[in-house]
Amino acid sequence: GRIVEAITDPLIAGFSDKSKSRFGRRIPFMAVGMLPAAIACALMFMPPDQFMSTRNLWWIIAMQLIFYPTYALYVIPHQALMIELGHNERQRLNLATLASVAWALSSLTSALVPLIATQIQKAFALERVLAMQYGVVFMCALSLIWMMMPVLFISERKYSSATASLDEKPVHQPIFESLRLTFQNKNFLHFVVSDCVYWTGLNIVTTGMLYYMTVLLDLPEDKLGILMAVLLTTSFLLYPAVNLAARKYSRKKLIMGGFFAFAAVFGFVYFFVGSIPVDPNVQAYAVMIMAAIPLAMLGILPNTVLGDIAEHDMLKTGVRKEGMYFASRIMIMKLGQTFGIILFTIMLSLGREKGNDLGIRMSALIGMILCLFAGIAFARYNEKKTLAEITKMRAA
Repeated sequence: GRIVEAITDPLIAGFSDKSKSRFGRRIPFMAVGMLPAAIACALMFMPPDQFMSTRNLWWIIAMQLIFYPTYALYVIPHQALMIELGHNERQRLNLATLASVAWALSSLTSALVPLIATQIQKAFALERVLAMQYGVVFMCALSLIWMMMPVLFISERKYSSATASLDEKPVHQPIFESLRLTFQNKNFLHFVVSDCVYWTGLNIVTTGMLYYMTVLLDLPEDKLGILMAVLLTTSFLLYPAVNLAARKYSRKKLIMGGFFAFAAVFGFVYFFVGSIPVDPNVQAYAVMIMAAIPLAMLGILPNTVLGDIAEHDMLKTGVRKEGMYFASRIMIMKLGQTFGIILFTIMLSLGREKGNDLGIRMSALIGMILCLFAGIAFARYNEKKTLAEITKMRAA
């Protein structure tokens, strides 16, 4: 699925950027992608055999080959559309905040699948697996309804900045030439390097969360669900504060602060979790509450900065390729996530059990080092110059 995404994401972004549809450059792609993505997601949980089989393996592969490209067909244009609907820094900040709110709510909602399955199981006297499948179908149907909302109610030709304030000029370069030019943008390069390193470190730690709770703190596995709910809810409550802070202070400095704050959290896990005379539950909740602060900052602010970079490039070159910027970011982000999983797996070989937990602790240390590096790498992004040139070019 990841390999397919690496190929399809820039292709979809390029086709979207080059589109001359009378309905806009983004909405038509979203309309095509939403239904097959929802169906393929549901079908992934409905293999042909109710036992381990080669047919099930091929089924999963086939569903992923449908799901990932159609999901990207919706998400890549949608992300680009968010830049175009925000005509200035404040509007983009508000849209990014609302998108993060939606992400938090959807994460909490999707966690209700087992509960929904239990109610279905009781109501219709079904087997547990079948009830879980119906629960997944219900969630996919609900997702489809929400995915339809922008398609039905946003007039891209009316509200997109591509036509609201400027003559629309789609990308005229070949797709891979557009991708190459995107990575030649120095501001984007600083942004995407820090982003890749951050996601590598974050994925190491999120993959290891279960081990931190069960091995280092000796807590039961089912505690992790409660702790993740605390993390997401606390982060959700901090969104308004992050929005207000971003209006008053440099977003670059806030993002760097988020990287360094995550580094401090990971450092706390490495040096103290499970080795200090404090109740394990207190330690677990402390980690989640501390992590919620940088999670809120880095859930909102990077997309607004990417919006600035894309607008700066558009004003400078006269060519709109917002889709390619978001596709490139997502491609590198997924690369970082994959590296994170690989690195964590390597770390486990150094020790993964009570009394032999070196590998688990080392994963947190590597996460800390990577987040520090991400902050240092992002320091090279010239926010002041970028925003000043955007203001000057807008006026011109």
